[in-house]
Formats: sequence, C-alpha cells, structure tokens
Amino acid sequence: MAYDMAQLTVAGITEGMSKKAKNAKGKGSTPATLQLENAGVAFTLHEYEHSNDHMDDGYGVEAATKLGYDQHQVYKTLLADTGDELVTAVVPVSGHLDMKALAAAVGAKKAQMADPKKAMRQTGYVVGGISPLGQKTHHRTVIDEGALAFDEMLVSGGKRGLSIGVAPKDLIAVLGAVTAPIATW
Repeated sequence: MAYDMAQLTVAGITEGMSKKAKNAKGKGSTPATLQLENAGVAFTLHEYEHSNDHMDDGYGVEAATKLGYDQHQVYKTLLADTGDELVTAVVPVSGHLDMKALAAAVGAKKAQMADPKKAMRQTGYVVGGISPLGQKTHHRTVIDEGALAFDEMLVSGGKRGLSIGVAPKDLIAVLGAVTAPIATW
C-alpha cells in the first residue's frame, strides 16, 4: 500500500502499517518527524517545492505562501546565544525575534543570534530547514505564546520544503519548552 507523505496524519494511519513501514526512513522522515513519532504525537507533513528565487522574504514566508497558511500560524526556528548557552526560539514567520524578551524568558542578561554555521553544527540542520525538533544537541526552547491561539502550528520538518503541522501544546510537551511573548512585528 502506498502513502503520500504530504497527506498523512501519522496518528490516523500508522495502526494499519507494519512496524517496519512505520519506522522506514522515507521521503518525509527526518530526526524531527522521528522525535514526534517516538513520542506518539499526532502530526501532519506538508511538502512544497523550495525555490531560491524569492529569498528576500525568507524561508518561512515561502512555506506559508506555498502551503496556503496564514503567516502567523507558520513558525520559524532560530538559535540564539545568551553567552552562557544556545537557546532555540520559535516565532511566527510574520514577525521577528525580540532578543530582550527571549533573554528575559530564559533568565539571561542578553541574547543575540547564533552564528549560522554554529547553528547548523549544533542542530544538525541547514539554515532554512532548522526544526525545533530532533536537534543533534537539545537546547532550551522558548515558543512565542501566540502559538497557543491555534489548534495547529507549522514548524520546519528538518529540511527545506518540509513543514510539520502539530498542536502547540504537543510541541511544548515534547520539547519541554516554555512559552513567552518573544515575537515582535
């Protein structure tokens, strides 16, 4: 039986699949999706054709546009450096990360964007495909509190052109994340 990974709701389809099929590393399988599967969390995969032609708007805006979602419901993952630790911040693609608010949320004096090369080494993902899930090194995670207004939010699936739809409360639970008002417009 063939499944289109872009249209699967994992919790709704896996009961009819063999263990091997459930755990097979297919087109949509990434460390991010595996973390959700291992936690038993329902999620959806949304694939789109990534293009470098529009990069003035950013990867997240591209995802929202191509998938037909509101930009407030699609979230980008950023890695920030407080001087003492790296912190994962998850904010809407329509906004920006408020560094002072992020620092306050983790009890730091300040925060700044982590060097992109360091972010890729620490997460195991490429810029534009960094997911808060399945990172090579786990970091404290802060999700903008606006995510709680949605039944489903989209985050990177761990590669460009792949997004994961997940309930915000499930994402918070799996990551051990906290929420705070860390986005600005």
